[in-house]
Amino acid sequence: MHFKLILAFVEDSKTDAVLEAARDAGATGSTVINNARGEGLEQSKTFFGLTLSTQRDVLLFIVEEHLSRHILETISIAGEFDTSPGTGIAIQIDVEDAVGVAHQVTELKETIESVL
Repeated sequence: MHFKLILAFVEDSKTDAVLEAARDAGATGSTVINNARGEGLEQSKTFFGLTLSTQRDVLLFIVEEHLSRHILETISIAGEFDTSPGTGIAIQIDVEDAVGVAHQVTELKETIESVL
């Protein structure tokens, strides 16, 4: 079985919606890293030296490769990445090898067989 790593950088107010959408789309788990900061095309505005920007969360999903594109598109919609500038981005990266996912492989086999 081959996996992809989906990294999503999400506005913290949308984290729960993105996590739920990913699970509904086939993700079997996630890791959340809170309070990340980022900057897009426009630099963050400051007020007397304090940055006025919302906090971001980094969501990591290791997903089966046949489900990865569907999950990526689903979290993009839930996070409003393409409709509202500055709400977040998501990328996927090939995973060469993974351990600790044996318990998920059994569950994924049935799901993947129905997709293929």
